[in-house]
Amino acid sequence: MTPQGLVAVCRLVQPSLAELLDRRPRLLAVLVEPNEPGNLGAIVRTADAAGADAVVLDGGADPYNGKVVRATAGSLFHLPLVPAPAAELVAGRQLTSLATSGTGQFSLDELADAGGLAEPTAWLFGNEARGLPDQLLRLADRTVRVPIYGRAESLNLAAAAAVCLYASARAQRTLGPR
Repeated sequence: MTPQGLVAVCRLVQPSLAELLDRRPRLLAVLVEPNEPGNLGAIVRTADAAGADAVVLDGGADPYNGKVVRATAGSLFHLPLVPAPAAELVAGRQLTSLATSGTGQFSLDELADAGGLAEPTAWLFGNEARGLPDQLLRLADRTVRVPIYGRAESLNLAAAAAVCLYASARAQRTLGPR
């Protein structure tokens, strides 16, 4: 009826961007200023389910906000969250950087059909309202749009991230180096 309260103080263990890259990741989700806690949590959960190596956070909502933590459904404990500037990751050129944009040069289908998703990849996802900054779109190896076959104007950030991360996960498992 009246349980005792519980308090814990823990040190947060987060690898640096350099430490993450030293591990030679194959798939990263890079989020630039995501403001919706539910989207952030859903993307962390999806990245975990798709087998991503980490989520890189460049600003935005607090990843330890209660709404984010609930939306991760425990994936917050499986997947490293690395605070780092997206531009630093992209400029390092250790992974192919694919920046999402409604006006991207390539469609996700084109890249998948051409085998362009099998290589180690960092997917860049922008803010829900503004997308990615122009600077990151210019720095990225490719800009990619998720095709819309119906009449919807767009996908929300979490849905677009799920489609892209799973496309890469599938390609890396079927077409990537053995």
